[in-house]
Amino acid sequence: MFDRPDSNAAFDDLSDKEAVVLVHLNFNDPDYDESQMEFKELVGSTGANIAALVEGKRHRPDPKYFAGSGKVDEVAEFVHASHAALVIFNHELSPSQERNLEHKLKCRVLGRTGLILDIFARRARSHEGKLQVELAQLQHLSTRLIRGWTHLERQKGGIGMRGPGETQLETDRRLLGQRIKTLKKKLDKVRSQREQGRRSRQRGGVPVVSLVGYTNMGKSTLFNKVTSAEVYADDRLFATLDPTLRRVKLHDTEMLILADTVGFIRDLPHDLVESFSSTLEETRDAALLLHVVDCASGDREELIHHVNDVLKQIEAHELPQLIIYNKIDNVDGMKPRIERNADGNIHRIWLSAKSGEGLELLRQALQEYFPQQDQSDYLN
Repeated sequence: MFDRPDSNAAFDDLSDKEAVVLVHLNFNDPDYDESQMEFKELVGSTGANIAALVEGKRHRPDPKYFAGSGKVDEVAEFVHASHAALVIFNHELSPSQERNLEHKLKCRVLGRTGLILDIFARRARSHEGKLQVELAQLQHLSTRLIRGWTHLERQKGGIGMRGPGETQLETDRRLLGQRIKTLKKKLDKVRSQREQGRRSRQRGGVPVVSLVGYTNMGKSTLFNKVTSAEVYADDRLFATLDPTLRRVKLHDTEMLILADTVGFIRDLPHDLVESFSSTLEETRDAALLLHVVDCASGDREELIHHVNDVLKQIEAHELPQLIIYNKIDNVDGMKPRIERNADGNIHRIWLSAKSGEGLELLRQALQEYFPQQDQSDYLN
């Protein structure tokens, strides 16, 4: 039988004190330092202990090992010295590269997508979130099914089983394909239910405002302050995966819906974008995006660019945005304020979701954007 992968398969036999070796190569990437910092945060959020970080420069990946043979020997030395059970590359590895590296290093090897999938599996709490993560895991696994199986080429036989039969690998692929179809059907049902909810909100003239932004920018904290909800929020990557919608009173008689969704990241794997499409539709169908940015971050403009790239992937890049510069309490002397564009419209708000400074400015901006007499303009 095909066994579904454990949601924490990469790290489930690693304790917090056991070691992993990281590999990050520079292919003339202008964002190399920022990408490396994010890579360490991603691994740190799993609870693993980083024993070593192996770096190097290349013009192009090696077809066999991704890294050159000399660099792989260097990684092997760190694996041996630290007794590491896992090596993680901050790059996409082909199935054959993963197998070659595991054979050479004598331990498990994980690429960037596998790492992010593991983190998503740990964070998913709702039924929908778990379905989405499992679908992404299985779609990723489908190209790597040969890994870890000791019985792949064993032919079926016995009385009544004579003939060509099928290999265990073919059986596993068939059962995996069936599970993927089942998950897609379940998620289609969820998508249909969400669509009914959206149509109901549209008929009632209730606009949806969606919080977007890079992961760990404070979206969920802002969501909790504005809606008085108790959505899980933490200072770590991908603390929130499951979408949450709450009504917010905007004027005396009218409401809007505020939606909190998964945070984005550099090079968000395609499998995740596809699997989380039903969640991301809440963003795509919004009347307004609140793009939350950490104003204290030195690379905030670069992160804005990455978020806009993901918005383009999900066809939400043309939606109107208000930029919310959050965490002003982390910058000495910074005060809450509003910035307007040349047309006099609010397009930037500086505030602190944690302390509550500037939240009244956000309410002012939303009231201006959705004036009471024009609520019907947002019906589709």
